Amino acid sequence: MIIQTGMRTDIPAFYSKWFINRIREGYCLVRNPYDPGSVTRYELNPEVVDMIGFCTKNPIPMLPYMELLKTYGQHWFITITPYGRDIEPNVPDKEIVMEAFKILSGIVGINSIGWRYDPIIINDTWTVDKHIEAFESMAEYLSGYTNICVISFIDLYEKVRKNYPEVRTILLSDQLMLTKVFVDIGQKYGLRIKPCGESRQLEDVGADCSGCMTIRTFETAIGRHLNVPPNPNNRKECACYLTGDIGQYNTCGHLCRYCYANADSEIVKHNMDNHDPESPLLIGHLRPEDVIHQAKQKSWADPQMRLEDYMA
Repeated sequence: MIIQTGMRTDIPAFYSKWFINRIREGYCLVRNPYDPGSVTRYELNPEVVDMIGFCTKNPIPMLPYMELLKTYGQHWFITITPYGRDIEPNVPDKEIVMEAFKILSGIVGINSIGWRYDPIIINDTWTVDKHIEAFESMAEYLSGYTNICVISFIDLYEKVRKNYPEVRTILLSDQLMLTKVFVDIGQKYGLRIKPCGESRQLEDVGADCSGCMTIRTFETAIGRHLNVPPNPNNRKECACYLTGDIGQYNTCGHLCRYCYANADSEIVKHNMDNHDPESPLLIGHLRPEDVIHQAKQKSWADPQMRLEDYMA
C-alpha cells in the first residue's frame, strides 16, 4: 500500500522526529478527522508499505534521517513558490529550500522527486509577468534535479477565504496563457508541466493533465508495477490516487494564508503545543474512549515481470 504524509499537514518540516520514531516503532495511529474517537493503526513496515509519499515546503529536518528510509519506496513533492512572508509567514528562504531539493534529489533519484509551484496567485504584486520571471529562474536552478513541475491556481475554499479575504479568482484566459508560457519554459529546462485539479482545457496549451500523484507516478518512483484497489475518494477533476494519510488538519506551522488544511492559527498553535514526538499519535495521546481500528494493509507490488521491464 501507499502511505501519504502531506495532504493534511507538513510532517517533514515540523514533525520529522515523530515520524522517524514511528518508523522505528513500526506503526502509527491516526485520528479520523470527522470522528475523533475513531483511531486507525497503520503498520509502517516495508513488507506492506510499498511507498511513502511526502509533500513539504521544507525537507531539511528530514535529511539527517534518510538512511532510515532507504528500505521504503519514496516519492517527494517539494512546494517552492516565489512568495514572501506576507503570504507564507514561516516558510524558509527559497534559496535554502531549493538547495535542499538538490540534495534530496541526489538521495532518492530524479524520478522520485517533483517540484510544486502552487498555488498560483495573481494580484497587483504577483502579476503574470512576475510569475513568468520567477518561474523561469526557479526552473533553471532546479533543471536536472527533477523532470516534473506541478502547478495549480488558487482555489477559494471557505478556509482560504477566511484567512486570505483579498485573494481573487483567476480567469481561465489567464490560466491558459500562463500555463502555455510555463510549458514552453518547462521544455527548455526538461520539466513536464502537470496541472493539479485544473480544467482539462489546459491540455490545449501543452500541459499534461493526467494527474500529479497517479499510480503511474508512484510506479515510476519505485520502479515496480502496483496492483491497486479502487480509490473512491477522488474529486471528479482529480486523477490522483490518495489514500492512507497519516497527518492531521490544523497542525501546519507554515501558516500560509492560502492553506486549505488550517482553519485557524490559534487552533494550529494549540495542536502544535500538544504534540509529543514520543506519542503514536501526531497530536496528543490516546484517550480511554478511543476505539482503535487496524488498517487493512498489504503490498500492492506486482511480482510479475512485464514486457516493458525488459525493454527499459
